[in-house]
Order: sequence, then C-alpha cells, then structure tokens
Amino acid sequence: MPEGDAVWRAARRLHDALARRPITAWELRWGRLGASDKRGRTTLEVVPRGKHVLHRLDDGWTLHTHLRMDGRWAVGPVGRARPRGFASDPSIRVLVGTAESLATGRKLGMVDLVPTDREHELVGHLGPDLLGEDWDAEEALRRLRERPDRPLGAALLDQSNLAGIGTMWDAEICFLEKVSPWLPVGSLNDEALAAVVARAHRLLTGTLRFQGSVSTGDWRDPLYIYGKPGRPCPGCATPLTKASIGEAPEQRELYFCPRCQPVPGRD
Repeated sequence: MPEGDAVWRAARRLHDALARRPITAWELRWGRLGASDKRGRTTLEVVPRGKHVLHRLDDGWTLHTHLRMDGRWAVGPVGRARPRGFASDPSIRVLVGTAESLATGRKLGMVDLVPTDREHELVGHLGPDLLGEDWDAEEALRRLRERPDRPLGAALLDQSNLAGIGTMWDAEICFLEKVSPWLPVGSLNDEALAAVVARAHRLLTGTLRFQGSVSTGDWRDPLYIYGKPGRPCPGCATPLTKASIGEAPEQRELYFCPRCQPVPGRD
C-alpha cells in the first residue's frame, strides 16, 4: 500500500497539473458516480490527508480518492495520455483533465464525490497528519497512549492515531529506534514513545526533502530492513525476518531484526 509520502507526491502532481484550470475531461468509472459531470468547473486545489487525496472544486464539491493496496495516479499531456485500449481499460477508475493535462486514477480503492463541507465524514477519523501543516505530535502521543496494551507496530499503522504510516515506514521506524513492533505501547516511557513519534515525522518529511531518501543523521539510505528478509541486519548482521502483526482483517507483515528487536515472549 502506498504510504503517506507517496500519496503526498501524488497529490502534488495532481495539484500542479490541474489547479486553477477549467476541467475539460471528467469520467468517474465508479457505480452511480458515473453520471456526474464536472466539465467546466475549476480545480481549486488537490491536497493529501494521510493516505487520502482530496480534489476540491470551485462549485463546493470534493472528489475523494484512496489508493488502497494497488492504486496509483498518473498525469501526462493530453495528446500522449490515451494509449490503445484506454476507453475500455478496467483498471482506470477516474479521469480528470484540462486542455493541457490528463490525470488517470488506476485501481483506486475508494472514490467518492461529496460536498467539501462534508469531507470530515470521510477523513475526520484520521489522527494528526505526519505531513500536514497542522502536525501535532502531542495529540498523536495522546492517541497512542489510549490503548497501552496494543503492540506498538499495530498502533503506528492505525491511521486514527497518526496518519501516513504504512508497513514500510512502520518497520523502519521501529528498527531505527531499536524497539520491537510487538512491544506494548504502555511499556515505553514517555521519552521513548516521543522518540518514536519524532522519528516517524523526521523520516516522512525527510523523504520529501531529499526526493525519496531517508534522512538519518549524517548520512542517508533509502531503506534499512523493509523487503530484505534473510539479509544481514545493518546493526548486528543477524538475518532479518518478518512476522504478522495485528488482528484480521487488519493483519500485516512487518520486517524486523530478531536480535536488535526481540519479540516479547519469544526466545
């Protein structure tokens, strides 16, 4: 699933291509929304909210999308954005275009068209956005502490605590802070939990500043452990591994070092 920084970039590309320009192409291949027509309206802005994208129009409506596991947005010049088979491609679920650019949403997991003043019904449950201008670390900490028995890794994935973390950044954050994702939130003292949240904010904002790299002190590396099972831990050379965290249907796989981040209750 694309994480908060990837969604932020997608929203920025959409905003740069569509904002302040009249809409000349509009197609929502999504049930009853297919009858909607916003041609002639103007895009005010396209903004991210956690892993959600909010495309606000000048008539007081918002196109809301979520990438889920496989979704993506592409933007290209109108003349080159319609390949062969485009009209019947089942992966295309949203088309929004101007005279110059065409934005194509493929395999999107959620598509909604709502009054802008009702966006909260779709994103109001989210916690503080790690990449938002109104990021609030203290509020994120407060929400995390509300369920002290919950494993840290599962709590970080819960978008109602803080928005923007997926399994990739979850694994990297816990590894860099040398804590097990299966450690109960309540077992971390205030300083340790604050360090985890600060690391999350620093990593995600760092990827934007350095165009996709992770800023970690004096040097940068894209990823330390995610997607590297069996490879030696950068810290101790123990083979990295992965295990499930959370309860179905929210269960996810997390990478970790069994030596640097021992799982509570396991040898």
